[in-house]
Amino acid sequence: MKLAFYTGPQCHLCELADEVLAKTSQSQQLNITKYNIREDANLYHLYAVRIPVIKRLDTGAELGWPFDVEQAENFLS
Repeated sequence: MKLAFYTGPQCHLCELADEVLAKTSQSQQLNITKYNIREDANLYHLYAVRIPVIKRLDTGAELGWPFDVEQAENFLS
């Protein structure tokens, strides 16, 4: 599954979200592209106060922080 992971520099919560994704049963099947929102003005305006956010590229659904492994599993299924 392809995911966009919206993050930022020195984002501790983003590191935690990355760890949660790594603990999911689907982690080996995930194709994650990370986007630093500070490198794109449009992304910055959309996600500045929301990161970390993961987005399913197949459905467009988004899951914003905070989320745990169970919530991530439900989002990915």
